[in-house]
Amino acid sequence: MAEESDRIADLIRALADPDKKTIRRAVDALVELAKTAPDVSVEIAAAMARAPADQRWPMAYALAEIAPPSDACCQALERSLDAPDPDIRWAVVVLLARLARAPASPILSRLVELSNRGSATQRRMALYALRDSGASDARAPQALRAALGDSDALVRVAALTSLKIFPEAGRAAVDEILRVLENDPDVRVRASAALALAHSGAPDAAIRPALERAAASGDATVAKAARAALEILKKKS
Repeated sequence: MAEESDRIADLIRALADPDKKTIRRAVDALVELAKTAPDVSVEIAAAMARAPADQRWPMAYALAEIAPPSDACCQALERSLDAPDPDIRWAVVVLLARLARAPASPILSRLVELSNRGSATQRRMALYALRDSGASDARAPQALRAALGDSDALVRVAALTSLKIFPEAGRAAVDEILRVLENDPDVRVRASAALALAHSGAPDAAIRPALERAAASGDATVAKAARAALEILKKKS
């Protein structure tokens, strides 16, 4: 018993290791141990409560793998979506997207809320998690459409590139995407809008003229994206 307790303590300490592979191995081992040792989650939760806020994500990650996450666990995972390390952000996106697919999961609502109120990076990553969840709930595509008007360019890019997962929402948002293509001040956003139109499922007549104008524009990035979009339409027809 003491040996198992020492092993659990060692693994929890490993969650604070700077090496992400070490953290991953510790998480996997703790999740496996929790199947036969219910106290594991209690000890992880206690360690998370003691840890500085910006270092809680590994404990929260392990807890979310063991059982439906608590509010404190969700808060730690949401905070990690603003982490400077993209590997951490994407690992948590994958986890949250999977959790959002669970029946009656509160994660979907939290992601929608975060896509509105979080930092620019959190909003962007929340949209990617909603995209990857593939949720049939109408709130996910609604959040993507709302983000087309976000103040941050990369959030708008995330919304545009994610809409193709929700074809009905893409078709419904065609007028908004056309306005983005023609008027957005950021070249990356306009290029993303061109490709989003090609995947929107809208009738050719509604989008081809705008794409042809964009393809003939003086902006090389947008023109290239528009030509690629026209090629997609050609293949579809």
